[in-house]
Amino acid sequence: MASPTTTTTHAAAVNLHKMPAKHPQNEEKSDQKIDIFRHTPVRYLGYANEIGEAFRAQVHVRVVHASYLVASGYVVADALHKGQQALEKSSSTDKERTSKVFTAVMDTLIWQGLASVVIPGFTINRICAATGFLLSRRSSFPLLTRKWMTTAVGLACIPLIISPIDRSVDYLMNNTFRKWIRFDEDLEEVVYHKRKD
Repeated sequence: MASPTTTTTHAAAVNLHKMPAKHPQNEEKSDQKIDIFRHTPVRYLGYANEIGEAFRAQVHVRVVHASYLVASGYVVADALHKGQQALEKSSSTDKERTSKVFTAVMDTLIWQGLASVVIPGFTINRICAATGFLLSRRSSFPLLTRKWMTTAVGLACIPLIISPIDRSVDYLMNNTFRKWIRFDEDLEEVVYHKRKD
């Protein structure tokens, strides 16, 4: 007959065996910080000017300008956020710390300025202009219908242009600014955009 001590020890061993194993990937995910400017709905503020361009035919031009202010505000806020993250990284001297902050802010301003404001805004503007022109020449729809059709085309194109523009700006930055400026591993964690698609 087994002793109570032996039975307890055996039961503990069985329970330990049944416990789910820890996965390093899960631990790594839980340790990752959420970037509110890239991993939450806040990032959609960067698309405000594209929406404004899609509605240009419908609204006063001041509304379109306001959408650019919203998108630009998002870009500046993200740049300051990345500068703060760079400031928190370890640096051996004040000069190195200042250089990290400056590089992170400039990299984010340039990347976001191109990928979130300048290129997509221009692209949607031209798509809508071309759509409006073609509808006015090739269709007999009423003016109001043509305006709404132009807006619909602009809105539909927004999700289609995001990834190609982002990757193009990645390529541009990786072959210009990021080649000229030295990035250490800490700074890469702050400014590099990781693609999942």
